[in-house]
Amino acid sequence: MSDLWTPEELAAGLDARAEGGVRPSGGASIDTRTLAPGDLFFALKGERDGHDFVASALEKGAAAAVIDAAHAPALAGKGPLLVVDDVLAGMERLGRAARARVDARICAVTGSVGKTGTKEALRHVLAGQGATHASVASYNNHWGVPLTLCRMPRDTRYGVFEIGMSAPDEIRPLARMVRPHVAIVTIVEPVHIEAFPAVDAIADAKGEIFAGLEPGGVAIVNRDNAFWGRLSAHAMAGPAGRVVTFGRDEKADIRALSIALEPDGSRVEASLYGRPLAYRLGSPGQHNALNSLAVLAAVHALGADVEAAAAALAELKPVAGRGLRRVVRLPAGGEVLLVDDAYNANPASMRAALTTFAALPVPKGGRRIAVLGDMLELGPRSAEWHADLAGPVDEAKVDLVFASGSEMAHLYAALPASRQGAHAPDAATLEPKVLASLKAGDLVMVKGSKGSLVSRIVAAIAALDAGGQA
Repeated sequence: MSDLWTPEELAAGLDARAEGGVRPSGGASIDTRTLAPGDLFFALKGERDGHDFVASALEKGAAAAVIDAAHAPALAGKGPLLVVDDVLAGMERLGRAARARVDARICAVTGSVGKTGTKEALRHVLAGQGATHASVASYNNHWGVPLTLCRMPRDTRYGVFEIGMSAPDEIRPLARMVRPHVAIVTIVEPVHIEAFPAVDAIADAKGEIFAGLEPGGVAIVNRDNAFWGRLSAHAMAGPAGRVVTFGRDEKADIRALSIALEPDGSRVEASLYGRPLAYRLGSPGQHNALNSLAVLAAVHALGADVEAAAAALAELKPVAGRGLRRVVRLPAGGEVLLVDDAYNANPASMRAALTTFAALPVPKGGRRIAVLGDMLELGPRSAEWHADLAGPVDEAKVDLVFASGSEMAHLYAALPASRQGAHAPDAATLEPKVLASLKAGDLVMVKGSKGSLVSRIVAAIAALDAGGQA
């Protein structure tokens, strides 16, 4: 394992007092369950206090534990320690040090929908062109962004950072930490709306990402979205040198001329600043095809090879929780196709997922089944937005809907009896009803906000395979 940080760099970057023989660090972690020997352990305070796990981290071979000064007396002599005023503040300082030492081209991504998929697509296409570092999973919040920075190797050529928010003034400080050369807003929709007076306030919050741009940097916005002008104004009021647009709109800089949807991907004919570009995308869905335009816009702005990136998109596949498909063998015989889209949900992503689900061919005798959990943080219009999904469900020719949660009850009530599979107050109660209904040939999509816990139903269906072994 190559050294990510020397002991001297750690002490300086964290502004820490070193105790107990700090070793070189090859990584960084906040979770002892996944910590690898040689990782730096940050004892963050969250639902659990990370200081309670310092001993475990050191036993597993952590290079050192970063701890608050208030805990230093109790932990003295336990092993290598880096003592700071506040662990999160220390992580932020080390993240800034990591950003300062790299000679890399950096892109930051936000948006109400599609930011993780866009980040993963950028990671995928840039990895073939140089050492690429990107956020894992959805590490996009106040600790995920600095942790991702702390993990960035000094030889990084391209960096891709996802930045999220659930309230105003959360993106700006993170963007200024990342200091991207290119920043993307995929789209603005009513997500986390309960924290905002209106959707245009969400646009303003997403526009905070442009405050972190390096001087003369490139802002990329969706020309099809109603808020593209508002976002452009945010960009040009800050350090951006120019705004680049993408979408179907005839005035978009990177424009989709045609999108041919296929069950396992799409074929796109586009215009890149007037130059024709045709490619295949291995991740299905029109929303992914449109966001691939933003990917290519970013590749161009970063100075990387656009043609090579377009070719690489053919190998892009969905990931767990975001459209990953798996064939599951049933104990009674036959198979079902499981579509795992259970990581997050909002009205826009629900509609997009149902449209993509509709493109899958149903085997003879099979059914199209949607297992849907609550879309959270939608505010006073939540019941309306849940009930309004009845139209997209009908358009997707879904045969049965299994609904979990008090909000999804509004959709369930809006469906005809022929489409009502079952409703339950929570995913745990709904799970056996879904399992009992499955038969050979079914297509099953599971989607809901992370807090709805419908991911447990994904796990339960997958566990049917091979006699119950997930």
